[in-house]
Amino acid sequence: EVQLVESGGGLVQAGESLRLSCAVSVSTFGEYAIGWFRQAPGKEREGVSCISRSDGSTYYGDSVKGRFTVSSDNAKNTVYLQMNNLKSEDTAVYYCTIDLVPYDSSCLRAADYWGQGTQVTVSS
Repeated sequence: EVQLVESGGGLVQAGESLRLSCAVSVSTFGEYAIGWFRQAPGKEREGVSCISRSDGSTYYGDSVKGRFTVSSDNAKNTVYLQMNNLKSEDTAVYYCTIDLVPYDSSCLRAADYWGQGTQVTVSS
C-alpha cells in the first residue's frame, strides 16, 4: 500500500521561496524514488525533481535546476522540495509521486502512484 500526502502549497510573489512536503507511507522493502511532478492549466505534466530512497541520488528538470532542491528525512518518511526564486511559470499543481522500479532518472518521466496534489501560485 502506498500513501503520498503533499502539503506546503500556497500563494507567493515572484522571487520568493516555498517548501513543499510529502509524507510517504509505503509498504515495500525494495528500492524506490520519490518525485515531484507539476501540471499547469493547458500544459503537459512535467517532471520537476526526484530523489532515490536507496542512495539519495537527485534529479532535476531543466526548468528548475539551480532553483529547486529536493531532500529527504528518512526518519520522518518525508520528502521536501525547496523552491527558491519562484517565477510565474512555476504556477501549477504539484504532485508527489513514487517510482517503485527506478532506473537513473526514470522518476522524472513516470510514476506508479500519485498524491492528491497541492497548488502553488506565483504572482508576478
